[in-house]
Amino acid sequence: MKLATPFAVLAIASSLAAGTALAKDTITVGVTPGAHEEILEEVQKLAKEQGLDVEIATFSDYVVPNQALNDGDLDLNSFQHVPYLDNQVADRGYDLKAVGKTIITPMGIYSNKVESVDDIPENSRVAIPNDPTNGGRALLLLQAKGVIKLADGAGLKATPLDIVDNPKNIDILELDAAQLPRVLNDVSVAAINTNYALDAGFNPIEDSIAIESPDSPYANVIVARTEDADADWVKQFVEIYQSNEIRSFIENTYGGAVVPVF
Repeated sequence: MKLATPFAVLAIASSLAAGTALAKDTITVGVTPGAHEEILEEVQKLAKEQGLDVEIATFSDYVVPNQALNDGDLDLNSFQHVPYLDNQVADRGYDLKAVGKTIITPMGIYSNKVESVDDIPENSRVAIPNDPTNGGRALLLLQAKGVIKLADGAGLKATPLDIVDNPKNIDILELDAAQLPRVLNDVSVAAINTNYALDAGFNPIEDSIAIESPDSPYANVIVARTEDADADWVKQFVEIYQSNEIRSFIENTYGGAVVPVF
């Protein structure tokens, strides 16, 4: 009988490990509340019919889902746009990769006090998300609506320090994105991500006083650990998410406030 060499044993073990990764039939996917969670619940039903069990883990902020995925506590997440992912990978050293596009949720400006951005009072407070990419996104939206002007080249990572023209002398208040709907009575306006706006009961099309163009660069993505990016179960999940059934659900449910980009 011929004995396997240590190298052969290692090759067999590696092959078995890879086969196990490709044969996963239960996965845990991290999301944030609102549209991401609601869409994933529909994906969960469709996946079940195809033999893939999807467990949903809902997080109240944008920071933990990437850490949990990188640490192996999740198999995938679906909550973030590409600039945010790129920033997290660069700043925190995560080994994560986008594996499929999902939706774009145009950021809106909301207010309990004014009906137009033109009516924002002088010396008032304006709340934006406190993470770098969504904060920059909010500032770009405020610039697009004529509230402020940013320095040339500020780009997607603009900060309040990049404001070069502030005709109404507004005070930018940076807060956790999930808190923004709850501070509308305390500020003049707030720039709120659509998932948190929907979760707070707002209709972004009807209730915002200004909204981002749907052709912005902030497409949301499904994210995996780089080592799993080509696994069969990842491809299966992405195909289910990007199916005609899920596209129809998004279009029929959100009326343009959430737009499929697949």
